[in-house]
Amino acid sequence: MKVLILTQFYSPEPGLMLQQLAQKLHAFGHAVTVLTGFPNYPAGTLYPGYRVRFCQREMLAGVPVVRVPLYPEHSRSGLLRVFNYLSFALSSAILGPWLIKRPHVVFVYHPPLTIGLPAYVLSRFWHVPFVYQIQDMWPETLRATGMLQNPGLLRLVSRFAQWIYKKAQIILVISPGFRRNLIEKGVSSRKIRVISNWIDPNIYYPQDPDPKLAEKLGLDKRFNIIYAGNMGEGQGLETVLESAILLSDLPEVQFVFIGDGIALPRLRQFVEERKIDNIRFLGRYPYHAMQDLYALADVLLIHLKDDPLFRITIPSKTLAYMATGKPILAAGNGDISDLITKVGAGITCPPGNGRALAASVRQLFSMSADERRNMGKQGRQAASNQYSKDVVIAEIEKELRRAASVGN
Repeated sequence: MKVLILTQFYSPEPGLMLQQLAQKLHAFGHAVTVLTGFPNYPAGTLYPGYRVRFCQREMLAGVPVVRVPLYPEHSRSGLLRVFNYLSFALSSAILGPWLIKRPHVVFVYHPPLTIGLPAYVLSRFWHVPFVYQIQDMWPETLRATGMLQNPGLLRLVSRFAQWIYKKAQIILVISPGFRRNLIEKGVSSRKIRVISNWIDPNIYYPQDPDPKLAEKLGLDKRFNIIYAGNMGEGQGLETVLESAILLSDLPEVQFVFIGDGIALPRLRQFVEERKIDNIRFLGRYPYHAMQDLYALADVLLIHLKDDPLFRITIPSKTLAYMATGKPILAAGNGDISDLITKVGAGITCPPGNGRALAASVRQLFSMSADERRNMGKQGRQAASNQYSKDVVIAEIEKELRRAASVGN
């Protein structure tokens, strides 16, 4: 089977999932090609060694990758972000048919929603089906993150999303809440499949902390609550800073932020102005360094803004957290809370509530090391058995085969 993976984001940008998907499908014996843009996420600047050009071909981990032009951008400007999204959508729709050989099926990674335009164009040009995987629900995400507030434009985005859902052969969603959302919008339940994100338990796994690294980063002899990942509007991380103030009476406890995002300058300013001394910002690290950093955590933190969208969202980092065998503190309602509770991987509290978060930290801090270790073991077991790369990608391959058999 010939598979085209259509995505605006791909390695060396953060996130291993799509590269793992491509490699695993290739290992299954399929001919896989990736059509993507030039790497610029999350800072909005091109990565070293790249420049925007008409086309660039490269081979990554045995998989051919074709890059087409886009406008590099990832600021808080809604207009510039639209240019970024539309530039890739148009260039991949126009250039894709001439740069890529006809596949049997197209796997489409959303976000952004504009990826639906080239998905449809390429599908019609080659007369092949496309499988549409939804990682972010639009227009809800645009509204929740403040990127778009105009009701008329939100309705326009919603109508475009409906059109894309109608054209897709199969729609993959990562949570039960996403499925309910689509059904409420009138999407046929027959074309929706709930397939979780996955994790490679050989990349993220329990390990002993490195004392020298802990000392170097200022994490030694502290109870470290680590948040790793994007720091955007959807995470509502000001609440974590408020919680840190409430925990100033526990000198051992500190919050550690690893990553980058448009909210980071504001968070730093908040900490500096209030002279909060139990917060550390470590900056952004490559994925291969995260295993050593996770090992320094006593607790791994998930925090989402208090919004209806995030009640049906399971952040992709959740599975990496679980695989490392560390207890998780999830400040969120709905699907993420249900998952952590069901697995027994940690504790949960309401989002956007600094006092509730501080109380949960106190609860974890007062537990015995064995109690926290047991939570980590439960999470690790679930990550290895239910959410491992091999198990989940096999489910996706089955759906790709099903779509290809109908469309060819």
